Amino acid sequence: MAHNHPSGDPAPNKEDVDITKKLVETGRIMGIDVLDHVIIGDGRHYSMKEAENI
Repeated sequence: MAHNHPSGDPAPNKEDVDITKKLVETGRIMGIDVLDHVIIGDGRHYSMKEAENI
């Protein structure tokens, strides 16, 4: 899963973290692994997996 932040700051906000948790749980129920949630902004990225938020 990936999306961009038009502000240029790829740091996740509360909504990003909340939706990631919901999608991971939904994926577990359906048997689908969420491998990562990457946020892109201004030539940089933030990986929830690398930050251990998944």
